Amino acid sequence: MADTSGAEPGVSHAQRLLLQRHTVQRRTVILLGSAQLLSGIGTGATVAIGSLLAVDLSGSSVWAGSVATVMTLAAALSALPLASLAERRGRRAGLVTGLAAALAGMVCIVGSVVSGTFALLLLGTAGVGVGTASSLQSRFAAVDLADDEHRGRALSAVVWAITIGAVAGPNLIQPGAVVGQAVGLPPIAGPFIISAAGLVLACALLLAGLRPDPLLFARQLAAAGSQPAAGPQPAGPLPAGAQPAAPRGRALGRGLRAARSSPAAVLALAAVVGAHAVMVGVMSVTPLHLQELVAGPGTAAHAGHAASGDVLVIIGFTISLHIAGMFALSPVMGWLTDTAGRKQTIVVGFVLLLAAVSAAGLGQRSTAGVAVGLVLLGLGWSAATIAGSTLLAESVRQEDRVVVQGVSDMLMGAAGAVGGAISGVILSWAGYPGLNLAGGLVAGAVLAAAVVALLPGRAGGRTGGMSRTARGRSLAD
Repeated sequence: MADTSGAEPGVSHAQRLLLQRHTVQRRTVILLGSAQLLSGIGTGATVAIGSLLAVDLSGSSVWAGSVATVMTLAAALSALPLASLAERRGRRAGLVTGLAAALAGMVCIVGSVVSGTFALLLLGTAGVGVGTASSLQSRFAAVDLADDEHRGRALSAVVWAITIGAVAGPNLIQPGAVVGQAVGLPPIAGPFIISAAGLVLACALLLAGLRPDPLLFARQLAAAGSQPAAGPQPAGPLPAGAQPAAPRGRALGRGLRAARSSPAAVLALAAVVGAHAVMVGVMSVTPLHLQELVAGPGTAAHAGHAASGDVLVIIGFTISLHIAGMFALSPVMGWLTDTAGRKQTIVVGFVLLLAAVSAAGLGQRSTAGVAVGLVLLGLGWSAATIAGSTLLAESVRQEDRVVVQGVSDMLMGAAGAVGGAISGVILSWAGYPGLNLAGGLVAGAVLAAAVVALLPGRAGGRTGGMSRTARGRSLAD
């Protein structure tokens, strides 16, 4: 809890808290962004190298999508438990727990490389998936104390901060090899050692610096009547430290009911889930497609240790471009979300996703064509996820917000797991163009729903249901 002892005499408790809110919000965004930068290295390395390592350790290209599948499935299964932990004990507890699981996962992945054990690779990937769920929830922690007019930008600032780490991850293959050899391990284990170091620093930063906890402080503000309005359905705020009445076991049902009560929340869920499914489905097997494109058909069964340096560099560079598309322009997407509108930005995101699968599918015989498609894929994901997450955060009541956010991340992870699981099958049956066509069908369906939501006479308007009067109650920074 923040210290208010130094406040001037005659200033009310609510006014003291409000003055602190601005300071705490700025510090929270900086701390979350720094932790995202450090932890993002692990995600980038696992995505880029994981599919190749899976084929190498399993001996079959059928398992190429297994890393993405396990990673996203673990993120889905851990989203609600992490949200429930945050609801009970604050954001810091949920975030650090997720990153600690990712650190344990990195240790398992290094062990799988050393022992050649495929099951250990999947176990480690599951730990990284839990860390991914934690990283996703960081974006919601960034808006716990944000006012309505700046919510999209606050959320996007934390998403953007992962850019450096996530882009660096796939390009750690060469320097990681040096690290691996220096400590007596196989070269391909090196990137995961570097990733583990980043996770240790991220955990330490959040443990020491995320004080006061943004979620607990937001509840304190709400109890004092100082928190800005954050949605079209105002309700009595939780008292400081109070917990929702619903039992833990009913978190999923409670979250789904709360989301269904708001058409804007339903659209927001469709946006983040649909965008994630398309992105993971296409991205997860693109390294395999690039390997066969560069090295020739039939090379997939000899990936991992035996893959040539040139092939790995091309794959790492392409995935880096994709991840840069996901995160580098996040501030632009946040600004667009706050100025043009949440639903309008969702439309932009799915138009970009359609352009992405078209470019990658039609240009599948060219590494440049695939790279362009993956950059657009990342940009579309960024716009849809930032706008959808912002719309979701303000479309449900305060007491339901954390659990609804957990449901959102769970559904995102489930959609990504399904996309990763079937992507290899579709690739085998219909090739890379067929995979992109399937992604285009999903993107087109959500785009149609978003366009319908913008038609005259539909509820919501510019910010998904928040009236100008409600938005006017916000306190500007």
